[in-house]
Amino acid sequence: MKLVSRWAAHLRDVATAHWVAALCLAVLAVGVQAVTPGNHPRQPAEAHWVASWAVAPVEFGELAASPGGAGYSSPAGNDLRGQTLRQQVELSLDGQRIRIRFSNRFGKAPLRIAAASAARGTGADAFSPTTLRVLRFGGRTSLTLAPGADAWSDGVDLPVQAGQTVVVSAFFDRAASFSTVSMLEPGTTWVTAGNAVMAPKLKSPTPLVLNQIVTGLDVLTTKSVRTVVAFGDSITSGTAEAKFGAYPDMLATRLRDTQGAGNDIAVLNAGIGGNRLLADGMGPSGLSRFERDALRQSSVTHAIVLLGTNDIGRTLFANVPGAEIKPRDMPTAERITDGLEQLVKQARAKGVKVLLGTVPPFRNTPYWNEANDAMREAVNRWIRGRQDIDGVVDFDAALRDPADPQALNPLFDSGDHLHPNKAGHAAMAATIDLHELQE
Repeated sequence: MKLVSRWAAHLRDVATAHWVAALCLAVLAVGVQAVTPGNHPRQPAEAHWVASWAVAPVEFGELAASPGGAGYSSPAGNDLRGQTLRQQVELSLDGQRIRIRFSNRFGKAPLRIAAASAARGTGADAFSPTTLRVLRFGGRTSLTLAPGADAWSDGVDLPVQAGQTVVVSAFFDRAASFSTVSMLEPGTTWVTAGNAVMAPKLKSPTPLVLNQIVTGLDVLTTKSVRTVVAFGDSITSGTAEAKFGAYPDMLATRLRDTQGAGNDIAVLNAGIGGNRLLADGMGPSGLSRFERDALRQSSVTHAIVLLGTNDIGRTLFANVPGAEIKPRDMPTAERITDGLEQLVKQARAKGVKVLLGTVPPFRNTPYWNEANDAMREAVNRWIRGRQDIDGVVDFDAALRDPADPQALNPLFDSGDHLHPNKAGHAAMAATIDLHELQE
């Protein structure tokens, strides 16, 4: 019996030794995997970048030339040289590591960022000092962007959660004229004199009407995440009446409140006020920008497309002196549906699912006449009748007045009879079938 006991004890000792050795090797392996030159943690092989916030930029000169464009100029001047730009962005996805996209898409000259940082925001232009991270670009603390170029910062460890804000700061030591801007989130961008990228709170900041240069924030994750791009015009981007309550924001909140663990879905707002599907105008046409503003977002899986209102309204310029539309450029229902078909094909080629939104009503606006409403109805019939797309979102049915289907429901009308108010945006978000975003 003693011999058997000793043998059993020996086997236990051997097993324990093997287990300890295996554990040590595993720890060593994790340590080797996690440490790389420069003390930057290397992520697991399955980790990938996913867009958590993004905007669709436009050219500043185009905005400045539009009606009321003088209001887009800054009291501090339209050149960022010698100033620090600080922008607050709200995230739709959790992550442990982030990177920031800077853009000179519409710039006519190189854009130099002399220094940049990111941190978790604590309100307005302030951030938590303990979360401050210096941004680098290929290991350097400065970046020069060629005209037309975008660039990502190197990744930095910064744990963030959906609904939190990140404050991004950049200092410009050379001429940096306003060029690549967005109007998506007014009241979230400031400038101050000097290099203040490390300052937790700006001194005497000047608010800007337009967001500048910062166009995206990605998080690194090992989760399987669905990323939805809401692509459209001002009915997608939101107006002053729906500030911080455009339908993509409400959709993101709805998803956070209803999705179970492991079903993370990010929602990006790629709307541009005044945008058209077929022709350039306020921003590049939907046809020309879909690839860049929707399909190139990191790990995009779905796109919700709502365009056509401003194309239909463009017929009003057919006989306006100086703004005549050539017959071949005149919008028709067939041209609009052909354009939507092209977007569907572009998305399919990238493996991205598309949900098409019907065009909401706009009676009692300058856009409306019987012919234009007939065009809108024809486009909507084509959308509703499609059997080969991934989904239809009937925004028209959700927003129209039951007593007058050619007009917005008064409960959802911002007052101009074209743009939904907050309740209207909530109705838009509520009409989207969440199951179609999980497939």
